[in-house]
Amino acid sequence: MGWVMMSERELNRVEVLAQVDDDRLTVNNAAHMLGLTRRQIFRLLKRYRKDGASAIRQGSRGRAPNNQIHSAKPDFALSVIKEQYPDFGPTLAAEMLAEHHGFRVSRETVRKWMQEDGIWLPRKQRRQFHQPRLRRECFGELIQIDGSDHRWFEDRAAPCTLLVFIDDATSSLMELRFVKSESTFSYFEALEGYLHKHGRPVAFYSDKHSVFRVAKEDATGGARTTQFGRALSELNIEILCANSSQAKGRVERANRTLQDRLVKELRIAGISDMEAGNAYLQDFKERHNARFTKAPAKPDNLHRALNVEPHRLADVLCWRENRYVGKQLTFSYDRKRIILEENETTRGLVGKYVDTYAFVDGRFEVRSKGRSLPYKVFDMDQRVTHAAITDHKRLSAVLEHIKEMQDAAPPKPKVRTNSEKMGYNPNGRHPGRPSGSHAKNKIAQTAE
Repeated sequence: MGWVMMSERELNRVEVLAQVDDDRLTVNNAAHMLGLTRRQIFRLLKRYRKDGASAIRQGSRGRAPNNQIHSAKPDFALSVIKEQYPDFGPTLAAEMLAEHHGFRVSRETVRKWMQEDGIWLPRKQRRQFHQPRLRRECFGELIQIDGSDHRWFEDRAAPCTLLVFIDDATSSLMELRFVKSESTFSYFEALEGYLHKHGRPVAFYSDKHSVFRVAKEDATGGARTTQFGRALSELNIEILCANSSQAKGRVERANRTLQDRLVKELRIAGISDMEAGNAYLQDFKERHNARFTKAPAKPDNLHRALNVEPHRLADVLCWRENRYVGKQLTFSYDRKRIILEENETTRGLVGKYVDTYAFVDGRFEVRSKGRSLPYKVFDMDQRVTHAAITDHKRLSAVLEHIKEMQDAAPPKPKVRTNSEKMGYNPNGRHPGRPSGSHAKNKIAQTAE
């Protein structure tokens, strides 16, 4: 019975000790075989000769360990955690038990108890798996849009952003455009090219960038919609915002593919600026779509014709705001003072609102009831303030703008210290007062 309960290591020790006891093996060889010292071999041999093979078995086998935790302690700890710390992790729960309840136990023990009780899941079980979303069935039903900030021209030029429009049903690249950064005007420019080529899709699918979505849904002021959203509403195009990057996975995967293939092709073609890059994108897009486009589930094309005249599209794809006209026929806009020229029409606009139109090409118009008004601009030295809130995707462009302003600024005049203004030189003497021997000579000359 004792032999059956022995471990493999204990059986090996009994076999070696038996050979030593029969003088078939030396003590040194036995110590080498078992990884023990001579002293340990003599001690085991003494026990073996006195009580037999059963003496080699571990003496504490079958007995409760000295550091065993009482069965009531896990129940107590779990009841406290469920009642007071139900959303705590094992580490923080162990700290709270020790600090507030005098119950000291390792965090790994607490983790084991919580896992066995089912109130804590291991990291692998807490992973969220995003199931792939089925494609839209028709071409033009949903267009995913995103901007990818990357070193598209590697070290040959500064980083820039590639705006990507991709059809959800076919994975076709619909529009590609290099821009300095993601902004409303850059998306207006890309959208105008898309509409002229393909027409109006049913919906666009984007992230929660400030171009597409108002950051504060509970904002009391403002139009509660972005300029891009307002333009899409006038064009009868829906805008949907994804909750995660996985939700718009097709455009994200397209970005990764472009960051690999397009960068290398631009290098081979020797293209090092956005203008040449945009001219190259049309041919690249056609070759990419010929290889990677998928067949849609249904053959229908859901793109629609424009609902505005082509020459009126610029009035939709622009930044439009209302401004209150003061008594002097003036209003503020973008740190500038707009002064309306006085005429029969503008005299009646005091105390009323006019419409401002900022176009993609840089033009600016002031209109009232659709009629353009003449004006003058008084620039109040627009600049980026120290407290300006800048979106992280536009940071590089803003910093570049700040650097250009700083480089163009004239050098500041040397500022005189208070001592210099009071007429004192650095050595502490008045510049008009003689000192030393020179002062004595002056006094002597005066006396003569």
